[in-house]
Amino acid sequence: MRKPTKLTNESAQSAKPPQEDVPASNRATRAQERRAAIVDAAMEEFIARGFAATRLDDIAKRAGVAKGTIYLHFKDKESMFEELVRIVIVPVVTKLTALPPPTGSVRELVEAFAGNFLKEVIGTRRGDLVRLIVAEGPRFPAVADFYYREVVSRGIAAMRALIELGIARGEIREKDLARYPQILVAPAMIAVIWQSLFARHAPLDAQEMLRVHLDLIFGERRTT
Repeated sequence: MRKPTKLTNESAQSAKPPQEDVPASNRATRAQERRAAIVDAAMEEFIARGFAATRLDDIAKRAGVAKGTIYLHFKDKESMFEELVRIVIVPVVTKLTALPPPTGSVRELVEAFAGNFLKEVIGTRRGDLVRLIVAEGPRFPAVADFYYREVVSRGIAAMRALIELGIARGEIREKDLARYPQILVAPAMIAVIWQSLFARHAPLDAQEMLRVHLDLIFGERRTT
């Protein structure tokens, strides 16, 4: 049997299509784009199907990638959901809790916090994610634990600091409120849940409910 000559080998190699040298920056950009597409698809699938029923195959199909590509970015469905929370919700909480120095009243700061929360969450995909965690968190403790660490604990700490400031200034008379800062933001959570379940039967004015709630805590706002 005739062995291929050196010339034959060189010719065969030259016949292969040249491999383009893709700059590392371009590869990194494409990887980031694929990761973002996967996260976007995951959000749509989680909201449409729920956490338990969402399959990686469906996420891959919606994102336009192979299922194996998902594993290049995420180890499992839980880590994908955590990334979604980091991207979609954590920045909002960070912005809300980064309140300016308290030059005005504590009530004004609380109104700004809660008002921005309602604007950024009610009627948005963020609200859908919050409702998803409320609904399925008990079945997936790891997901609920992550959400508490990254989102809830930060909001609670910010509210407690405002309450303590309000007590020190004499704006809040009930000192035990600092033990239960959840009370301060209760209308916001009620609004998130009400929006998806009962809004078509009884539309809720979340801003007005917040005003009444704060009147109960701070006293009725006086008008001049």
